[in-house]
Amino acid sequence: MKKPLLRRLVRAPLLSVALLGVWLLLNRSLSAGHLLLGTLLALAIPHVTAGLRPLPVRVRRPGALLRLALTVMADTVQSNLAVARLLLAPHRRRHPSGFVHIPLDVRDPNALALLATIVCITPGTAWAELALDRSVLLLHVLELDDAAAITAHIKQRYERPLMEIFE
Repeated sequence: MKKPLLRRLVRAPLLSVALLGVWLLLNRSLSAGHLLLGTLLALAIPHVTAGLRPLPVRVRRPGALLRLALTVMADTVQSNLAVARLLLAPHRRRHPSGFVHIPLDVRDPNALALLATIVCITPGTAWAELALDRSVLLLHVLELDDAAAITAHIKQRYERPLMEIFE
């Protein structure tokens, strides 16, 4: 059965509305030409960029998502304080920076994207590389004392809740 024309044209309605709104705001005009061109772009861009968007998100446990958000906020505050300590007193640095290989069990692309975001917004850590088969994360840590403790921290506090939420 063929989809109705409007449904085929409007692939991502919220994205199309947002694009049209931004177009009109940037041009500061409601002229017929701007409306027509903005509408055409708002309908075309979601079709052209469909392959770049991740899979639809399906949150299985919203409560776990809230707990994860609170955990990330607490860890971010703690990491900010640790990085501030290093910046304000570099002579008190206890350990050199380094890389940690973290084996991953999570496979959902949305969960991996969120894990990358979490790791990158937490000061002192940076997502360096992901294995092609998505089985190992290479993480850079500003002050690396115990690689096993870092691995356990990432798996326990972030990966396990992400798997609960998305898989």
